[in-house]
Order: sequence, then C-alpha cells, then structure tokens
Amino acid sequence: MSTSPITEASAPTTSKAQEPEETRVISLPGLCVFAVAIGVVAAAGAVIFRFLIAVVHNFFFYGKFSFAFDANHVGEPSPWGAGIILAPVIGGLIVVYLVRTFAPEAKGHGVPEVMYAIYHKKGNVRGIVAVVKSLASAISIGSGASVGREGPIIQIGAAFGSSLARAFNLVRWQKITLLAAGAGAGIAATFNTPFGGVLFAVEILLPEFSNRTFLPVVVATATATYVMHVVLGVETAFFVPTATDIQHGAIAIEQLAGFAILGFLAGFVSWAFIRVLEKCEDWFPKLPGNEYTQNIIGMLLVGSMSYAFFVTTGAYHTAGVGYAAIQDILNDNPQTFVLLGCLLVGKLLATSISLGSGASGGVFAPSLFLGACTGGLVGLAGQHLFPGSEFSIAEFGLVGMGAVVGGATGGAMTAIMMIFEMTRDYNVMVPLVLAVALAVGVRRWLITANIYTIKLRNRGRPIPTNRFTNMYLVQQAHDLMSPNFLLLDSSVRVCDAIALMDAKDVDHVVVVTGKRIDGYLKYDALQHRGSEAANLELCDVVSRDYLVAPETSIMNTVISRMNKHNRRYGIVVQNTKGIPRPEDVVGVIDRTEIAEAVIANHYA
Repeated sequence: MSTSPITEASAPTTSKAQEPEETRVISLPGLCVFAVAIGVVAAAGAVIFRFLIAVVHNFFFYGKFSFAFDANHVGEPSPWGAGIILAPVIGGLIVVYLVRTFAPEAKGHGVPEVMYAIYHKKGNVRGIVAVVKSLASAISIGSGASVGREGPIIQIGAAFGSSLARAFNLVRWQKITLLAAGAGAGIAATFNTPFGGVLFAVEILLPEFSNRTFLPVVVATATATYVMHVVLGVETAFFVPTATDIQHGAIAIEQLAGFAILGFLAGFVSWAFIRVLEKCEDWFPKLPGNEYTQNIIGMLLVGSMSYAFFVTTGAYHTAGVGYAAIQDILNDNPQTFVLLGCLLVGKLLATSISLGSGASGGVFAPSLFLGACTGGLVGLAGQHLFPGSEFSIAEFGLVGMGAVVGGATGGAMTAIMMIFEMTRDYNVMVPLVLAVALAVGVRRWLITANIYTIKLRNRGRPIPTNRFTNMYLVQQAHDLMSPNFLLLDSSVRVCDAIALMDAKDVDHVVVVTGKRIDGYLKYDALQHRGSEAANLELCDVVSRDYLVAPETSIMNTVISRMNKHNRRYGIVVQNTKGIPRPEDVVGVIDRTEIAEAVIANHYA
C-alpha cells in the first residue's frame, strides 16, 4: 500500500461547535463559475454607475434630467454662473450624510478599504458598501468633486465578490480571491482593460499568486469586459490620433532622454500627490466643527477652483474625472506651459482637498490627469529645445499618464498594460516602460508607501510593502528540516530522555512504539513538565499533534496541510513506499524552523 504525499496522524475529531465559520471549499471550476457572475455584476455596476454620474452631473450643472454625458468632451457652461461653486458643496453634504449613516467604508478612494478588508478583515466587505459607494461617488463626481470613477467600481465589485463568498460560507482564501476578482472586473469594466484589470488584482490586491487565484480573476475581468462591449461598444477609454502612425525606426536619442526625464519628474509628482493627499486627509478632520462643516470648507475650495478655470479657460477642468482635459492633451492640441502647470497643481490640490474633506471617489483618474499634464510639459519643452524634432505633446502626455499611475499606485505592470489597452498605441511601449520604471524607483526612494498603502499605515494597519512570492515556500522539506533529533522508544522515562538529549545536545525526540511512529516531543516541553513528570514514560507525555511529510514535499504543501488539520509539527521521512517507519525519519519541522525560514527569506 502506497502512502499519500502527506499522512496525518490520528487525532481527536473536532465538534461542530468548534468548527470555524468559513468551512466550505469549492473546486476551481466552481470558483470560476462564481467569477462569471461577479464579472456580470461588476459590468452592470459600471454601466449603472456611469448613468448615475450622468444624471447627477446634468442635474447639478444644468438643472435637467438626462442620461447624456460624455466625460471625454468639454461640457457646455452651466447656466448657474458663479453659483456653480455651490454644486460640490451641496453634493458633498449629501455624500457625508450617506457615508456617516450607512457605510463609513465608502468614504475616500475605496482601494485602501478593499486592501484593509483583505489583510485585516478576512476578506469581509459588507454588501451595503456597494450601494452606498455607488450613490456617494456618483454624487461626488457629478456635482464637481475632483475624483475618479474607478475606485467606486473597484469597491462595488469587491463588495459583491466578498458577499457572494460569505453567502456560500467559503474559506478565507477563496473569499479573498473572489473579492479581488470583483475589483479587477471593476477596473476592466471602467476602462475597457481586461488584462489591466487582471494585473491590478494580482499586483496590488492579491496576497497570493497561483493558478487557483489567477484563473478566477481572469474569468471575472474577461466577463466584465465582454458585457461592457455588448452594452457600450469596444471603443478605447481615450482616442489617440497618433496611435495609427507606423514607427519606422528607433526613437531619437534626445526623445529617449526626454522620456527618461519625464520618468524622474513623474516620480516626484507621484510623491507630491501622495504627500499632499496624506496631509489633507489628516488636516481636514482636525478642523473645528464636524464632518459637515469640514466638507463645506473643502468643497467651497474645490468649487471655486473649478470656476476659476472656467473663467480663464472656458472649461471646468478640475471638476469631476477630468477626462476632457486628458483627451485634449492626447489630441496634440496646442498647449502652454502656464496652462499645463496650472492644471497640474490645480488637479493635485483639488483631488487632495476633495478626498480629505470627505468626497467619495478614486485616485486613478486624477493620476492619469497629473501624468498627462507632466508629460505635456516635458513634450512642450522638447519642442522648444529641439525645433523640428518629433517631440509630441500627445505621446509625452500618454507616457506621463502611465508613469504617474505607476509611481503613485506602485503597480508598474498595471500602469504599462492599462495605458496600452486604454489607447492601443504600441509606439510608446518602450519609452513607457522606461518612464514607469524610473517613476516607481524615484517615488520609492522618496517614500516607501504608495497612495493606497499610506492611508492604512497612518491608520496603524499596514500591509507588507513587498508582497513578493515567499521563496521559502517552494523549498523542499529536507532543506528546512532540523536533523537534530533522537528516536526513542515510548517506554523510555522522561528523566532518561532529558539526560540523553543533554548529552547529545539534541532538541527534538521522535517517539516510536515498535515499528510505528508514535509522536513527537521537544526538549523545552519536557523540561517544562518539571520533576513531577521525571518518572513518567514518554508515551504518557508524547504529543500526537503532528503530520508525516516526505522529504521532497515543498513547504507550501506542508504548511498548508499543517494549518488545515491544526497540526503544529512535521516529521520528515524518506520517500519510501508504504507506511513510514521509524528508520525512515530524517528530520523534524516545527515553528522554529518555519520562523527561521521566513526571517531568512525576508532579510537575507
């Protein structure tokens, strides 16, 4: 009879009353079926959310009911004149009421709350958050707060994924997988970026990357994208006229240098965005009064800034998602240093003030806006320094978008892929990779936390800065086991066992009875029993809280089985057929070996 890869020793069964609440594990195909449902709901949520924004925007800016709204084009002037300054104030008061009354998690830009749920709440996101976040964010964006629409959709998709998993009582890792699938599907539906949605979930949200977590995310994002194609068409998020131009040679060296400079500048802009947003989120709650008065102050500033841009440029540039200003830059329309500089500073302040004073919305679209302005400035400078060259405001704006998004969020691969999917401009891929890498490096040099994690760090609930694969998990058991053990018969007295362990400087004992492995004991545990146990036999004090693992088993398998079956020790044996015998034991693994492996992995 052959043995399974890991054989558990017999142990008392656990009563139902002691079982954890999360007990159901479904198969990977079943998880993918759930992911399809999540993708459909995320896409439906994105469609409904867009229409909500349109209705709110038309009501607040024009006093009419209409679903017609194209965020990529500059809207008509509001008939309210200077009274439009009060639009974000009124909308903000409604948002504060909704958030305070029904779902405090809906405040802010959403992604930190999703990350908080993953790492500190076992993947639990209340279903009511999706409803409140939709209404609150639609009102914030539609009334003129300077926030993006992707954060709400991420939180909406995550809330449905978590709620579905909790409804079926799924175990924690499957709940987190469906939560991340919902978030990725939300990104994919918002920007028509299926692969970007996958990378966002994997690079920013998921604490584990494997087939069992990757496939459901892919299914959800693909489903969400397909549904959006059916409902709203296959157009890209932004139209880039230069995307159809065929590149016939390598990029000129002066242009490549310009893209490198852009990467450095984007890193500083990312850092500034993180810091200013952090200061605003700390400063507004300290103002006199309550959340309503704090919001009034912030929204008055945001509304005044938006109206000032309208008076000077003819457009409410800093209001809402800001796609129209981005599209204008990507169209390669004439720009000035003054306008681009004012837009850069204005959007950074408007978004930070909006979120700091209580608005509900995302930071992804504002990051795109800041990047387009930064890139436009570098492109414009290149045109002046190198007359007749191929410096393009549109191309530099496009690369700047990816660089600031990557720098601010820390999602380098996500930024690169999403910029390509949003524009389908392959010509800028090489400079995009260069600029994003430099932006992320500069931002990390200036500040370790990104725009999502800094909020959790300040809350005293940080998440790992480097969520890389734990390489010790792919090591084999014989690489981490301790060979420092004795095989002793169960009839040996405790005092004699301690004497033998002292003499041979051994920490572990594998207790055997004849040809059978009977259990495990550690030196510290024997010493702790004291003199009253000195004359007891090992069979009286042995721990059977162990499992048996072949020496070639990888640690990921060993640890996951130890956790699943509530075992604290592993006895490592040679890869022999049949029931493991005492002579097959080659080492032991307990928490000391695992802890040392973790420390070595992180700090070596």
